[in-house]
Amino acid sequence: MYDVIIIGAGPAGISASIYSKRAGMNVLVFYGENSELQKAKKIDNYYGFINGITGEELYNNGIEQAKNLGIEILEEEIIDIQTNENLCFNVKAKDRFFEAKTIIIATGNKRLKPNIKGIEEFDGKGISYCAICDGFFYKNKNVVVIGNGNFAINEANELQNIAKSVKILTNGETIPSTDKFEIDTRKIKEIHGDNKVKNIEFEDGKILETDGIFIAQGIASGINFAKKLGLITKDDIIVVDENMKTNIDGVFACGNITGGLLQVNKAAYEGAKAGIEATKFIKE
Repeated sequence: MYDVIIIGAGPAGISASIYSKRAGMNVLVFYGENSELQKAKKIDNYYGFINGITGEELYNNGIEQAKNLGIEILEEEIIDIQTNENLCFNVKAKDRFFEAKTIIIATGNKRLKPNIKGIEEFDGKGISYCAICDGFFYKNKNVVVIGNGNFAINEANELQNIAKSVKILTNGETIPSTDKFEIDTRKIKEIHGDNKVKNIEFEDGKILETDGIFIAQGIASGINFAKKLGLITKDDIIVVDENMKTNIDGVFACGNITGGLLQVNKAAYEGAKAGIEATKFIKE
C-alpha cells in the first residue's frame, strides 16, 4: 500500500512526488514512454537557467532529483486504474498490481489516435476509447480493438466476457504475444458506416464487418484513466478545482492533462499543489 501513486515523471509528476515525499508520504512514480518535454531542444523561459536548458536534460534531472530523495520510480507501463472495496485504488501494470490511497495523474495530454480515415467521423458513433465504460453497449456483438501493445490487450480482456467476439487489429504493427485473441496485422485503409460504424476496409481491399471499434493505441493516457475512474473531462482534459482535485475523492490531476498554459512553470506549480493536497487528504 502506497500513500501516493503518481502516473507520469515530467515536471508535474516529479514536483508532486517531491512535495509528497518531503511531507512523509510513501510515494511511487510510474512512467512509460518518452515525455513531450524531451522533444524541446532548448528552454529559455524557465527560472534559474542562465543559458537555458534542453528538455531532455531537464526531464532527466527531475527524475534523478526524485531518486536522490529516496522516491521510488519505475519505468513501467500502467494499463488500468480502478477503485477497490477499501475505497483505495488498484493500479495495474502488465504483470502486477499496486495499491494506493491517492492517485495523481500527471501523464501530459498525449492521446494517440491512429491515422485512419473515418476515425474522427465516427467518434462516438461506434468508436470508443474506453472498454470498461462502453463495453456494455456491445453485449453479444462483434467488436475490434485497434492497438498493438499491452494496453490494447487489456482492453480486449475487458471486452471478452461482454462481446460476442473480440479481435485485435494492429494496423501493420507487431504486438506482444497473446493466445487469447485473434490478431489481424493488416494495414487499415478506412472505417465505413452511415450513422454508425459498419465495417473496416483494409489496404488489401478486404472488408471486416464490425459493430464497434475500441481505440487503444500506444500506452494508456490520462484521459483513458479518467474515463475508467469516472472523472469529469472536457475537450480531452481532466477538470480539476484550484487544489488539483478531481470529482473523485483521492484522485488529483496536474500538468498538461488539466489544460491551460502548456508550460513547465505551470506544470511544476500544479504538481507541487497536487502533492500537498494529496498529503492533506491522507492526513485528514
